[in-house]
Amino acid sequence: MTRRRFSLRGFSLRDSTPALLTRGYAWLPDLRRRARGDVVTRVLGSRATGLRGPEAVRFFYDERHVRRHDALPEPVKGTLLGKDTVHSLDGPAHRARKGLFLSVLADPDSIGRLVRHVGDAWDETVATWPGRSPVVLFDEAAEIIARGVCRWAGVPVAEAGVKAVAADMVAMVDGFATLGPRHWRARRARGRRERWLTRLFEDVRAGSVSLPAGSPADLVERHRDAAGQPLPPQVAAVELLNFIRPTVAVAWFVAFAGHALHRRPETRQALRDGDHAYAEAFAQEVRRFYPFAPFVGGRAVSDLTWRGTVIPEGSLVLLDLYGQNHDATLWRNPYSFDPGRFVGATVGRDDLVPQGGGDPHTGHRCPGEAVTVALLQDLSVRLAALEYTVPPQDLTISLRRIPARPRSGVVLEGVRVPAQVSSTTTGA
Repeated sequence: MTRRRFSLRGFSLRDSTPALLTRGYAWLPDLRRRARGDVVTRVLGSRATGLRGPEAVRFFYDERHVRRHDALPEPVKGTLLGKDTVHSLDGPAHRARKGLFLSVLADPDSIGRLVRHVGDAWDETVATWPGRSPVVLFDEAAEIIARGVCRWAGVPVAEAGVKAVAADMVAMVDGFATLGPRHWRARRARGRRERWLTRLFEDVRAGSVSLPAGSPADLVERHRDAAGQPLPPQVAAVELLNFIRPTVAVAWFVAFAGHALHRRPETRQALRDGDHAYAEAFAQEVRRFYPFAPFVGGRAVSDLTWRGTVIPEGSLVLLDLYGQNHDATLWRNPYSFDPGRFVGATVGRDDLVPQGGGDPHTGHRCPGEAVTVALLQDLSVRLAALEYTVPPQDLTISLRRIPARPRSGVVLEGVRVPAQVSSTTTGA
């Protein structure tokens, strides 16, 4: 079969990689604004088509249109996701591996156990804050979540090692979309943690270590791929990291929640009042309003046409997540932080896409989305219940930095834990 070649007569596509590196989250929305719709550009030397909107989400996550197995650049696999993982698979292989994650991350009982482990870790740590104020919320949240998720996952970590585990998980997320020191810290962190968990699975198979029955680590060990084979120890290690790392990344959202509570203090009392619906709405608005993933990408399976735009086979297709979460045609006053927009509202599956879109059971949508919402909901309520002051600091959030976060990490002083602290959890 002869592959067709497409060209735009009289028009040369300029590579906009430098603009991506300097504009960050605003890059693709700016291109789309200037084009007044879907945009064609070049990224890393490859033609790319940028899409947005619920219909575009469904188009993008249809495996007949877009594939993922060769779309992820090596720097992303070498830092954030790892190699030979669920993110890089398509078709039956992807569905078999995705089933492993859904068996854990779509199970309300499993989510409830994780929330309880992280909540216990929060209580243990927050009890020490009054004696060592000030504290940096982002750093503390990362350690708290790392402690809780490792307990839940069945991964043995000595208390003295929690800080290092948290730091490496943060480094992997913090360095995936950049060059220079952050990128190399991420690569070193991934290497350390892959070796750490590879040894764990080797010890399990040698019979010298046992894993808690039914824990994520145990399920990874017992998983069989589409061909009925167990995962090699290194691949098992990478996939177990794909339970732990994204859970620790909820620290970004916790810092954003602290930022929102400071900028919009009226939300604090609503969270303290124990309204479950409002707590969930607050978590969803944090995910919509604050910058997390700028876009996701794949490659065209064949020569495609999207709303009159030609998408050649093998070219990049980018789905504008940040732009969609701030699209005025989907969200009233999109640059205002308003949890009320989600109270009692029915939101389309492909409207809110901070962690991607599509069907998590059949496509590449993040299977841990429910975990993110549950943890953020619970930790936001716990944070709102505390008494503290926010001293002068740099709370700016640069959209040029991917992933973005408050520059100061959200510093808290004079922390006081009320005698009675109740939490609105997921109900699990």
